[in-house]
Amino acid sequence: MVATTYLEITSEDQWIRRDRSDTGLDVRECVIKQPRFNHFLYVFVGGPWKWTYRLSWSARQWDDTVTSDNLRTFVAYRGGSIAGYYELKRAGDDVEIGIFGLTPDFIGLGYGGFLLDTAIENAYAWGAARVWLHTCTDDHPNALNNYLKSGFTIYKVQDE
Repeated sequence: MVATTYLEITSEDQWIRRDRSDTGLDVRECVIKQPRFNHFLYVFVGGPWKWTYRLSWSARQWDDTVTSDNLRTFVAYRGGSIAGYYELKRAGDDVEIGIFGLTPDFIGLGYGGFLLDTAIENAYAWGAARVWLHTCTDDHPNALNNYLKSGFTIYKVQDE
């Protein structure tokens, strides 16, 4: 059984900003949308954590999702290498951090808090009244703790 935990930040005042010094990460938005790049990132980051939901998507589904005006993709680089990425998805005043993760070589080096900060910051800059995300027991064991340290609160847990 997999437990999925849903978390939210409902006010910028709730957000606990993390230390951003000396990470060496350069986070950039993919302004030119490339569905095949998002597919690559999904497999690269999500492979170790059993991300399977999008693996069966057709090229059309990838294209429709990634090229939507309601989706933005951000990639973190360090030393020219991909360190992680996240996707923001807007629905009304809510912005979901729909995808979030580090690549295998960058896990456990203290980059998760910094990357999450940039995701929250970009969500609020995009006009969010509420930022939310979900994680599950198949994700990295420290994922939930990372979200809680940034001020997210749990609003639902669901067993699947």
